[in-house]
Amino acid sequence: MSQIKHEDKATYQAIHTPEKIASRLQDGPGSVYLKDFVYGAVDGAVTTFAVVAGVAGAGMSSGVIIILGFANLLADGFSMAVSNFLGTRAENQFRAQTRKREQDEIYKWPEGEREEVRQIYALKGFEGELLDQVVDVITADHERWIDTMLLEEHGMTLQDHNPSKAGFATFVAFSIVGLIPLLPYLFNWINPGAVANTFFWSSILTALAFLWVGAVKARFVNQSRLLGAVETVGIGGIAAVLAYGAGVLLKGLVD
Repeated sequence: MSQIKHEDKATYQAIHTPEKIASRLQDGPGSVYLKDFVYGAVDGAVTTFAVVAGVAGAGMSSGVIIILGFANLLADGFSMAVSNFLGTRAENQFRAQTRKREQDEIYKWPEGEREEVRQIYALKGFEGELLDQVVDVITADHERWIDTMLLEEHGMTLQDHNPSKAGFATFVAFSIVGLIPLLPYLFNWINPGAVANTFFWSSILTALAFLWVGAVKARFVNQSRLLGAVETVGIGGIAAVLAYGAGVLLKGLVD
């Protein structure tokens, strides 16, 4: 087992003083919108580049790519943001509904709910007098009792996720990263002939965007950055190949 480096140990000690721990616990866990950002960023790059690849495969003009690309950015980005907003709000509402149901069950049948707490902690290895004490402490406070049931029986988190911030994070990530595949075409539109082989450069920029998103995601989930980047590039690459192939196969429809 590897030794903790001296400087790392000093850092860990600094953030684990009784005062620091008490402050963190009092503040409670903060909402993390990484999932919403990665979700929007990956889908933005995938769907926009799929439009680029499909239109390029069909041999259509750069103007068509720009029009369809921006239409996708606005419509799909808005749709995803609203869907995430509604899904997050529904999750919060379900949590509130479950809390109310547990509160009602504790009021109507406290002994049955008390037995649930007992069995939950018995499965964790508590027994005898210690188990009795744990059950007594938890069931002495109704809010703590309900929180315990949400966490242990239903596997829920206790904190709501802000639906507006979740939707906004998705839309911003979708719009910013989704714009990347269109950049070579926009440069050529502003300055005709500035970029040769626009589809090639769109592919390169999109791959770099996927690498960046994958690396950012990996950093937060303690995954190898290389593995996270390759994983995201692979997903985007498959989507691009499918879109380009569809464009080639359906080229006859626009000819």
